[in-house]
Amino acid sequence: MTMSVSDTEAGRIWSGPPLATISGLLGGPRVDDLLTRAAERVPGKAALVTADRGLTYAELDAEVSRCASAFAALAGGPGAVIAIPAVLDPVFAVAYFGAARAGLVSAVVNPLLTEQRMLHVLAVADARVAVIAPEMYPRFAAIADRLPALKTVVLTERAPGLPPEAASLPTLGELLDAAPAFAAAPRSPDEQDLVSCLQFTSGTTGAAKAVRLSHRNLTVNAAQTAVAHRLDETSVLFTYLPTFHLMHLTIGVQAMATHVLWTGEDIAGSVEAAEAYRATHYYSLPMRLARLAADPRLAELAPPRLRAILSGGSALSPSVNLVLSQQFGVPVAQGYGLAENSPSTHLSDWDKPKPGSSGLLVAGAQSRIVDIDTRAALPTGAKGEIQLRGPQLMVGYLGRDIGNDVDADGWFSTGDVGFYDEDGDLFVVDRIKDTFKCDNWLVSPTEIERVLLRHPAVADGVVVDVPDEFSGAVAHALVVAASPDADAAAIAAAVNADLPYYEQIRRIVLVDAIERSATGKVVRRDLRHHFA
Repeated sequence: MTMSVSDTEAGRIWSGPPLATISGLLGGPRVDDLLTRAAERVPGKAALVTADRGLTYAELDAEVSRCASAFAALAGGPGAVIAIPAVLDPVFAVAYFGAARAGLVSAVVNPLLTEQRMLHVLAVADARVAVIAPEMYPRFAAIADRLPALKTVVLTERAPGLPPEAASLPTLGELLDAAPAFAAAPRSPDEQDLVSCLQFTSGTTGAAKAVRLSHRNLTVNAAQTAVAHRLDETSVLFTYLPTFHLMHLTIGVQAMATHVLWTGEDIAGSVEAAEAYRATHYYSLPMRLARLAADPRLAELAPPRLRAILSGGSALSPSVNLVLSQQFGVPVAQGYGLAENSPSTHLSDWDKPKPGSSGLLVAGAQSRIVDIDTRAALPTGAKGEIQLRGPQLMVGYLGRDIGNDVDADGWFSTGDVGFYDEDGDLFVVDRIKDTFKCDNWLVSPTEIERVLLRHPAVADGVVVDVPDEFSGAVAHALVVAASPDADAAAIAAAVNADLPYYEQIRRIVLVDAIERSATGKVVRRDLRHHFA
């Protein structure tokens, strides 16, 4: 992948390859047209596979059309919002593409959300219809009476343990069986610019925001990412994640690849399954990959067709990266992205991987680094806030003018701190809201954690800032000890010897486990109470 850099009046700008280099791969204008294209070209090919079910592209396309017909009857007109749970199951693909084909807007809901967060997401989206998985239903039922806009609830399936009142709710399969033949509405010349879905930010630094993504955002990013991941019709994607990420769905369909959805609990078993399905791309989370690297059965695993392991959601430990890349003989790639960018903007260069790097820009995307305080553009190697622009950038947040979040030149400020090296590799340092100043030095908890986690007595750890009367704030740490006789003060002394004074850890508290979100992210604001 070719990167370029230019020095302009706006400062140093990094650019991915021109968008024209992937123009032949772009689908659309609507995101469901990616599926239409695949169904026309490879109708009998397996599109989605689970342990007990499979759908060809033709079968998936037919189910999507029936779903579009059913949703159109329920939603009440084009542009209405349907909430769809991102369960790792073909039902998500059917519902998502069905909403798009019906001219509706899908609100993608994390099925693991707590009651209050689910309430926030459904209320902000103003959803008229909600598709609910059985495992979500008890949490949903507790908040349903606070959603006045919601008119219809649909279950993904029936399952044991649902309360009696759920018996009257239709399932998506029942709606599809009863749906009339889909009658497509006349196509609009500007439909690529219409909002296709609402993606919610992770909410790790505040209430989750609804990101409006257009059909063009999604079709362009599907092509950008599929090329960066080196996908084609011979690819078999193996997704071992707690939820179905929209990006994984769209890139698989974009490439007309086969997509295996795996929900088993056994981490080594997932690699054995990947081998059985002849997977070429294995997708998972850092915390699962860390468990895989430590699994005693690792040496027995060797999927022969595997081309890459791809990690996302949070930073992957360099030691885990090394163990897995050596065992499997393939790159272990990390990327960078966020909901506001549809989401992917960077991926590791498989030919020249760099530990800790988030990789190079995708085609058509641009980036620069700006000073957190002055907003002046910074040179290569300097740390500052990452800014992005390009055709993958969102239409805007729901309820906010895009001008509030994107400047006149199209730059979006990510809230992440990072820097570019001389090759154009991005290194993400931390979230701005997680960084703090000690004696006016900008301190990244993540950089301190890298040193902390190298200590042999530390099995896991996280650094947070605690207010200090004289320095502004100082670093404290929670540590899961590798042995019962670990000494917190001794660990702090050893770690601090490798840190400048303003990054040194003032106090370590030993804990049994570090609280993390379902995707493995640390919410630092929720951990500061340990030092109250």
